[in-house]
Amino acid sequence: MLKKIRFSLALVFWVSITLLFLDFTGTLQLFLSWMAKIQFLPAILSLNIGAIIFVIALTLLFGRIYCSVICPMGVFQDFVSRIAGKFKKRRFKFTSEKRKTRLIILGVFVVLMLLFSPLAILIAPYSAYGRMVNSLLQPLYILLNNLAAKIAEHYDSYAFYSVDVWVKSGVTLIVSIVTFLVVTIWSWKSGRGYCNTVCPVGTVLGLLTTKAVFKINIDKDKCVNCSLCEKNCKAQAIDFKAHTVDYSRCVACMNCIDVCKKDAIKFSKTSAKESKENNNEKVDSTFRKTISTTALLAVTGALQAQEKQFDGGFAVIEDKKIPNRECPVKPAGAKSLKNFSSHCTACQLCVSQCPNNVLRPSTKLENFMQPEMSFERGYCRPECTRCSEVCPTGAIEKITKEEKTAIRAGHAVWIKDNCLPVSDGVKCGNCAKHCPSGAITMVKLPDNPSVEVPSVDSERCLGCGACENLCPSRPFSAIYVEGNEVHGDF
Repeated sequence: MLKKIRFSLALVFWVSITLLFLDFTGTLQLFLSWMAKIQFLPAILSLNIGAIIFVIALTLLFGRIYCSVICPMGVFQDFVSRIAGKFKKRRFKFTSEKRKTRLIILGVFVVLMLLFSPLAILIAPYSAYGRMVNSLLQPLYILLNNLAAKIAEHYDSYAFYSVDVWVKSGVTLIVSIVTFLVVTIWSWKSGRGYCNTVCPVGTVLGLLTTKAVFKINIDKDKCVNCSLCEKNCKAQAIDFKAHTVDYSRCVACMNCIDVCKKDAIKFSKTSAKESKENNNEKVDSTFRKTISTTALLAVTGALQAQEKQFDGGFAVIEDKKIPNRECPVKPAGAKSLKNFSSHCTACQLCVSQCPNNVLRPSTKLENFMQPEMSFERGYCRPECTRCSEVCPTGAIEKITKEEKTAIRAGHAVWIKDNCLPVSDGVKCGNCAKHCPSGAITMVKLPDNPSVEVPSVDSERCLGCGACENLCPSRPFSAIYVEGNEVHGDF
């Protein structure tokens, strides 16, 4: 019964979080965005005290239930391992914990987080899973949606609408493929190998589990040393000969209870004496390390605290090229470049939810794979606040539509040589016509009064990118947006 309950909850969480990343309509985020916000690392970075207390309390009560139910990367490993088990049953055996390796990786991860290095996010479990879904699965999901849209249109139904499929970042795609292959192969061979060796969240919660109230316990008197528990333990944490469980790696999946035919294994309260024996008298020192590590992570968190466009003709329009911005443009709600960079884990949830194709992962090392705004395919509409609603880390704070129209995330810059009235001698004014804040006006060129060119009032500019996106100049727009390092307001 315990295994069925655990499996059912894990399936609900895994499917829901996956759908949250796949959904491009913004419908599911109204109901499921809380699942992203209770993920452990995002909760720490956003200083979501309620979620942090919930995960720690859950772990201190029942062990690493979080890893086997709530964490999507953990459940993904279980899914792969379950498929592998169809080909080779009872394939696991007890192995000693790689304690030094785990602690070294955790230490490097914490240091990188304190240094605000984007390299830390490469092994963050929730973010790594989000990137895999966004880069590998969402394109397939959209293709199926587009097929459904064509079929529905044939029957005069508009229940679906087509969406462009495109690669937002080749580098992020490669990282996602490598992550997928590593985790999949590792899980196929060793079950929870990635979770219990590399994952920093797994290490922290594994240390906390040594003080859990309820744990897997083996009754030596009932045990007949059949080894079924050890062979079915995907965490490879059960030593059936010694009748012990390595609680730092046990994810409370209940597989051992399910296969034990002598009722020798129970998920029950453990006495202090038994706990001390099972953990080789290292509980207290381990717990102290856990508290200090969790506190350090908390300090880290505190420090890092659809319209279509028509050109009116049938001419082939050359694709726009991305301008070389001195400062990247971050979404309204990011507050500043520093705040965004120190909180974002590059999970790509905001990228997958952006309805205007404005957000895409960065390829620059200083903010590697963290989303930034670019306006070749759309612009940031003043009435859209979806990215701020789904961000689980506080990198983009939740704002209202009214607040967004008063935030200056960037400012437009005019390039005279690219402007059509100057280069081709034709009237334009497209940027001024479509500026939602009225920050652009057309003025006469001082050295040629017959030509009108745009003039930008940077104090009124929102940095939405409408001018850059709708500028007819190709391949580079005659007006583009530079990000503001610190977002201002009116």
